[in-house]
Amino acid sequence: MAGEDKSGALVLFSGGQDSAISLAWALKNFDYVETIGFDYGQVHKIELLIREQFLSSLKENYPDWSLKLGVDKAVEMSFLNNLSNSSLTGGSELQLCSNGLPSSFVPGRNLIFLSAAAAYAYDRGLRHLVIGVSQVDFSGYPDCKQETLDNMSSVLKLGIDPNYKIHCPLMHLGKAESWSLAKELGDIELVQLILELTHTCYRGNREKRFEWGYGCNDCPACRLRAQGWQAYREEC
Repeated sequence: MAGEDKSGALVLFSGGQDSAISLAWALKNFDYVETIGFDYGQVHKIELLIREQFLSSLKENYPDWSLKLGVDKAVEMSFLNNLSNSSLTGGSELQLCSNGLPSSFVPGRNLIFLSAAAAYAYDRGLRHLVIGVSQVDFSGYPDCKQETLDNMSSVLKLGIDPNYKIHCPLMHLGKAESWSLAKELGDIELVQLILELTHTCYRGNREKRFEWGYGCNDCPACRLRAQGWQAYREEC
């Protein structure tokens, strides 16, 4: 971040583990931070509900960050539900598709989110966009890769403002490494807050609390989180 404009950032905050860590990263690295979340007709609405609780608890537990944290914007994008047959929007059962991608893939979701975030950030005077994607421990989504985000950054610079920059603090980190980053940013209190008040399960299951957080313990997202948590604990 040395030498960069640190005035303000907009974080794409879903209420999930990765976006929560990315939000903490932004609060550590920018002078002012706002958040934006999207209701795209996902069947697991729990993320949308839990994100408000996380933001509230973050402000309560980190007074210095609270001074930096600005407004949260919720955007309705249920049209994605009509465009995709993804299992996340209720169009199909969770399974592996013939193209090698899980049926949880929502085509173009991150690209649409980033375009919307950039449009919103334009009038807010925010030119740094932060998104919690990773190409290490992920389900193979093509819109989570470095090459995709680099090209998306170029599109935003050409189409809206040349000063836009997309930050992906978790891009080259596995789940274990992302937990280490969370601890580095906010100590064990942040780790516990993420365990209790974020949700990433593709099935939206919040009935049981595992050591690594809430979930179904069976979908790809839960398996990745469980493996990452175990590796993190072994390193501690």
